[in-house]
Amino acid sequence: MTEPTATQTGYPRPPAGAPDFPGLEREVLDYWAADHTFRASIEERAGAPEYVFYDGPPFANGLPHYGHLLTGYVKDIVPRYRTMRGYKVDRRFGWDTHGLPAELEVQRQLGITDKAQIDEMGIGAFNDACRDSVLRYTNEWRAYVTRQARWVDFDNDYKTLDLSFMESVIWAFKQLWDKGLAYEGVRVLPYCWNDETPLSAHELRMDDDIYQSRQDPAITVGFRITAPESDLDGAYLVVWTTTPWTLPSNQAVAVNPAVEYVVVAVDGRRLVMARARLSTYARELGEDPEVLATYTGEQLIGLRYLPPFPFFADSANSFQVLRGDFVTTEDGTGVVHMAPAYGEDDKATTDTVGIVPVTPVDAKGRFDASVPDYQGQHVFDANPAIIRDLKNGTGPAAVNAPVLIRHETYDHPYPHCWRCRNPLIYRAVSSWFVKVTEFRDRMVELNQQITWYPEHVKDGQFGKWLSNARDWSISRNRYWGTPIPVWVSDDPAHPRIDVYGSLDELERDFGVRPDNLHRPYIDELTRPNPDDPTGKSTMRRIEDVFDVWFDSGSMPFGQVHYPFENADWFRGVDSVDPDKRVDGHFPGDFIVEYIGQTRGWFYTLHVLATALFDRPAFKTCVAHGIVLGNDGAKMSKSLRNYPDVNEVFDRDGSDAMRWFLMASPILRGGNLIVTEQGIREGVRQVLLPLWNAYSFLALYAPTPGTWRTDSANVLDRYILAKLAVLRDDLTAAMDLCDISGACEQLRQFTEALTNWYVRRSRSRFWAEDPDAIDTLHTVLEVTTRLAAPLLPMATEVIWRGLTGGRSVHLADWPQAGVLPADPALVAAMDQVRDVCSAASSLRKAKKLRVRLPLPKLTVAVDNPSALEPFTGLIADELNVKAVELTDDIAAHGRFELTVNARVAGPRLGKAVQDAIKAVKAGGGVLNDDGTLSAGEVVLQPGEYDSKLVAADPAGTAALPGGAGLVVLDDTVTPELEAEGWAKDRIRELQDLRKSSGLEVSDRITVVMAVPDAHTEWAHTHRDLIAGEILATGFEFGEPVDGVEIGDGVRVAITKA
Repeated sequence: MTEPTATQTGYPRPPAGAPDFPGLEREVLDYWAADHTFRASIEERAGAPEYVFYDGPPFANGLPHYGHLLTGYVKDIVPRYRTMRGYKVDRRFGWDTHGLPAELEVQRQLGITDKAQIDEMGIGAFNDACRDSVLRYTNEWRAYVTRQARWVDFDNDYKTLDLSFMESVIWAFKQLWDKGLAYEGVRVLPYCWNDETPLSAHELRMDDDIYQSRQDPAITVGFRITAPESDLDGAYLVVWTTTPWTLPSNQAVAVNPAVEYVVVAVDGRRLVMARARLSTYARELGEDPEVLATYTGEQLIGLRYLPPFPFFADSANSFQVLRGDFVTTEDGTGVVHMAPAYGEDDKATTDTVGIVPVTPVDAKGRFDASVPDYQGQHVFDANPAIIRDLKNGTGPAAVNAPVLIRHETYDHPYPHCWRCRNPLIYRAVSSWFVKVTEFRDRMVELNQQITWYPEHVKDGQFGKWLSNARDWSISRNRYWGTPIPVWVSDDPAHPRIDVYGSLDELERDFGVRPDNLHRPYIDELTRPNPDDPTGKSTMRRIEDVFDVWFDSGSMPFGQVHYPFENADWFRGVDSVDPDKRVDGHFPGDFIVEYIGQTRGWFYTLHVLATALFDRPAFKTCVAHGIVLGNDGAKMSKSLRNYPDVNEVFDRDGSDAMRWFLMASPILRGGNLIVTEQGIREGVRQVLLPLWNAYSFLALYAPTPGTWRTDSANVLDRYILAKLAVLRDDLTAAMDLCDISGACEQLRQFTEALTNWYVRRSRSRFWAEDPDAIDTLHTVLEVTTRLAAPLLPMATEVIWRGLTGGRSVHLADWPQAGVLPADPALVAAMDQVRDVCSAASSLRKAKKLRVRLPLPKLTVAVDNPSALEPFTGLIADELNVKAVELTDDIAAHGRFELTVNARVAGPRLGKAVQDAIKAVKAGGGVLNDDGTLSAGEVVLQPGEYDSKLVAADPAGTAALPGGAGLVVLDDTVTPELEAEGWAKDRIRELQDLRKSSGLEVSDRITVVMAVPDAHTEWAHTHRDLIAGEILATGFEFGEPVDGVEIGDGVRVAITKA
């Protein structure tokens, strides 16, 4: 980067023309790399309090995308801010290296489609390939993260595959085991037959697209009742299912004891179903079927029936009607088919009567030999054959003669594997669990200690998920992951379980200290079973590895190898001796990720922190929304529905992208559509105005300004006081991690700086007024420090140009009180700006050009005296001859208030009707904060509308927030028209000066020829024109080599 040279001869002069922000950014990046600025930002805070930031690690085996970009910007902004506030903020990059995402990528590379192929290849060779794969894109990640100006330590990173990290993970499991919070059990879990492994419940709730629309067969089947002593003997229990493939495993049906059931006669058969569902089956049963009998669900419990298929006819306690309070009559028949191996509610219900689930489906989702008629068929592929046998009474359906009553298709959202995108099944599997239900209530309590942004996530998406949390399935029968450190006896006659939590413990029992905890090396550690007196049985490790989310939840302690190292740093040491006291660094101060991680990383962090330490894992969390393509759909490489990140970097720059993402609703939990137009709008909103203000200062200041705040000029006092407000409000927003709020405050200030202060002060800068120069210098120096985390590279260039200092990111955050506060002046001048903006809109609507003077503007506000000192400024800004102030708002118009029930209703519920009545009765009162008091109800902005009803609608405009009215008199006299004509010529002459290559300060001579129709106007306003264009000589006559500038006027100008 070109070294700034802010010397006595002036500021570094920015290049002419539009700024090349991408080029400037590349210079900044090069400068940071050569200067080691990031390292200095940490070293210079040595000994300062630490701010602990968790870098949620990305899966390392893929390239970065917009989601990583968005999160990365937040991960950069907060640490930059906290560093400037005086904290030491280490930022270690983390790599999530284990789990199925890595395995599936390697399988794709090697053409492997089945676990059997992995076993044949050898676990060692496969895991070596996984290790190579997960580190394949590290250089691309580093380049991407560096280009987005994210400061992070790649050289001191951590990886979940590191031996030290994995040792901390097995320590965590051993702690859970010792506390009685880990167990092995058989549960029905979401199961991916393609990957041959179960999923955790939270993995189905992370992203909306996990549930995809799917069309499945839905069938209604009757099972014949066998109850010789009952009137229902020979009748059929009618069930409805969308999973016909589970019918061979049917072992019970369930009814709701409180529901009314009927027996209807149809085609010589008696069918039993809920009365509430009869109309749904009018096509099969008739519009008014004959009801033979009525029963409550309670009366049906205990009845026996013949299963639809005879494969498991000897299953003990099976084929009976069970109580199911969960059964509803919203769909189906009110009688629920139960296959306990393939349904969570099914298993819970059948467990109550001792039914042992039958499991005829193998790990690949295919029927095994226990169902010979469908053996080898995948369950989804077997559906047609099962339905055909039921319909025709053929094959195994011929034995017990079930009745197929209806066959239809059913469209419904169905869970798919988030890793391979195949439809899941539910399957009873043996798994290791964390007993989350044991400490669920404590997780809810500890959540109250966390500051969430957006705030509603605390008790909403995250809090509700915690309240209903289930035990967490943490084992995966896969290969590439941290091993579950459980060894069991291979002889059931001599049972024993050993759990290990450290390398020391493993070395103690096995005589070898592992240097690699991955499979197959860890599996090779065996020893004789100490509880077997025969010495024949052996302790062998179970084959499972941890769910990768267990790694993720372990990162706070795993990254620092706790408790084996850094124990005092992590937990802290409490001592009366201050020299021995050590501040703890857990919980972490800040984390950020997309909102789906309330069921992923945020959740698993919270689970393990609660179970292991009885503390939350983090103090502050930003949960942002999802980045969408320009068509509102999920980003897709094939659809090319989003701008390429590198193209944006090259065209607009990273700061522009950062601003677009950070200023958007996405940080308040909403989703964001990425468009090129939106990114460029960020350049226009803040980047260009800030740069233009700096360029303006560099152009007109003969020497660098001095940092001071004592100017008596009212515009100087205003912008300094306005900056004092920005400093306090932006600091408060950043303290809360309200980054989008901070962006909006900076945008509003930049608007005031460039479109008001600089524009209204131009003549002072042309005159090289020291107060103006020093004030703008001071304002820009403070503003760039405030904006540095949000626009790190543009502010670096400006700040270094202003100060000649090393880096704005090594500077301290502006202190409270460093700028003079003047709330009254800020309020008054902001209202002046509102008045001018509203009146300008009236001019535009009436198509009255800005340079045409108008007679009068009337301003009606509650406190007109506050505007009295600024009437001249208003008149000059709006080009009006007089400004009249009044507090008689009613004489010019009124505001009609209405409640927006559609917007307010979801928040207020029934209270919205009370608000409507109060407003209609005239009880609506606008408050200073933008809210509306409507009786006892307070409406937020957007929940009500305020419509101006004016005495002169065409000439009247409302001030923001109902603060008053402005009325513009648009009468144009000949005198005013003449002055407007002269001002139009002034503008054209200024443009001619510029296009002729004259410097702004150059004096000129002018010869002007004016058509007869306007000669009098030109002579009347000769001095006005000459003064504005710095003309020391001004003559009327036919110019030599003149040019036409407008309205038939010809001129020639020469440098004086």
